[in-house]
Amino acid sequence: MNNVEICTLKAIHIDEISKINSLSFHTPWSKEAIYKELDNKFARYVVAIMDGKVIGYGGVWIIVDEGHITNIAVHPEYRGIGAGDMIVDSIIEICRLEDVEAVTLEVRESNIPARRLYEKHGFIAEAIRKGYYQDTKEDAIIMWNRHI
Repeated sequence: MNNVEICTLKAIHIDEISKINSLSFHTPWSKEAIYKELDNKFARYVVAIMDGKVIGYGGVWIIVDEGHITNIAVHPEYRGIGAGDMIVDSIIEICRLEDVEAVTLEVRESNIPARRLYEKHGFIAEAIRKGYYQDTKEDAIIMWNRHI
């Protein structure tokens, strides 16, 4: 797929990830919060790199036998080229390698492109968290993939 490669998140990627965050989320994580994930023993993060530039990233927390996807984002200029699929595939593979039995996430009800991405990778909407997002009070759809 083009010349996109997936690799493990390193500190040198955080400035670019911070920019992608601010372009992608209503309430982006701070740069400091992202740095803290490097020391989080439960966190596994990957970045998508194209021509030496970080174009996307994703993360999962693995706790016992469950994975919880924290964030997945692709820079707006690079959406639609398959980087999101590669990130999700990488996260699922990490979960398989660490004997995770199921992966969950929350996604804004209005974020149809993200919901379609997750559905394409076996996630199913199973519940709603009413008013989950503090900034807009929007509901979150809780999705699970129980077939890792």
